[in-house]
Amino acid sequence: MALKCGIVGLTNIGKTTLFNCISNTKGQTSNFAYSTNKSNLGQIIVPDDRLYEIDKLIHSARVVPVTVEIVDIPGLAKGASQGEGVGNKFLADIQQTDAIIHVLRCFDDDNLPHVEGSVNPVRDREIVDLELQIRDLDLVERKIQRFEKIAKSGDKEAKHGIEILNRVKAHLEGFESVRSMDLDENERRYIDDMFLLTDKPVIYVCNVDDASAVNGNKYVDQLREAVKNEKTGVLVIAGALESEIAELESADDRKAFLDDAGLTEPGVNKLVRSAYDILNLMSFFTAGPKEVRAWTIRKGMTAPQAAGVIHSDLERGFIRAEVMKYKDFIDLKSEHACREAGKLFVEGKNYIVEDGDIMHIRFNV
Repeated sequence: MALKCGIVGLTNIGKTTLFNCISNTKGQTSNFAYSTNKSNLGQIIVPDDRLYEIDKLIHSARVVPVTVEIVDIPGLAKGASQGEGVGNKFLADIQQTDAIIHVLRCFDDDNLPHVEGSVNPVRDREIVDLELQIRDLDLVERKIQRFEKIAKSGDKEAKHGIEILNRVKAHLEGFESVRSMDLDENERRYIDDMFLLTDKPVIYVCNVDDASAVNGNKYVDQLREAVKNEKTGVLVIAGALESEIAELESADDRKAFLDDAGLTEPGVNKLVRSAYDILNLMSFFTAGPKEVRAWTIRKGMTAPQAAGVIHSDLERGFIRAEVMKYKDFIDLKSEHACREAGKLFVEGKNYIVEDGDIMHIRFNV
């Protein structure tokens, strides 16, 4: 299950600096507004020490962590949905993502002028949200028009769809995002195919100066107050500091740098965990002589559904899953010891996979 996140924000607020910290590819940074004419694409390796602890006992040929695709959208501006700045063509890049990482400038720097003339993350959030809402409103209105043509023939399904879409339209016209609407599964089927931007979960990243990396600052406090009623996460990351850490090759050097800054881990680790939480995701493992590998699934998935993430044949021909709990495997140090201690469980089609399960799938196609 591939996870894809899009980074959005106003121009010159540190989005690409953050992207370069967390991605295996590097984007071009600049002090000039609208200096980028394309989205940057990259991947993040999801940090999970459990993989390497398993490998210490198995000694596989390779360790394969989960990766997250990341899309850095060029900086937006007022009127982006109408073609201002880099225009709205980049908004389409966000539609194929699972979650939005909204980066907000929360630092002062006289050498880096703010596109709006002053640092104000609450205002900046509202500017970007409005552009995303306008884009969504256009998509919803177009679909309403299509349904109205169908409804003329008496199609009841189209008429019901128009009712739902008009509710969504009114919500957007009230400067609200679709994710804050209370829609049931039957109602959501009328909007899911549009991949609305404001329907996606959002994580706010406050890009702060080095001195504010641990406790944040007044700008962070302002944003937290503004989004306190949203189901979201607010992370504090010092982009410039993180970029210096990312350039260090030695793990010991990175740890020393983090210690000096008063941090326990790189901001990317917090960011990935937040993305997992907000999307209701978790990991299970497969382990053998060829590889130890992590797989991403949604919480609540059954064993056959999890097997299908590995390959569709495994779900189709699922027989059973042999499951060890991560802690049991680490404590007992081998599959054989787990089996002898009654800690290797044979589970059927109704088993709900838990985070950290080490699974071996039995199947027949």
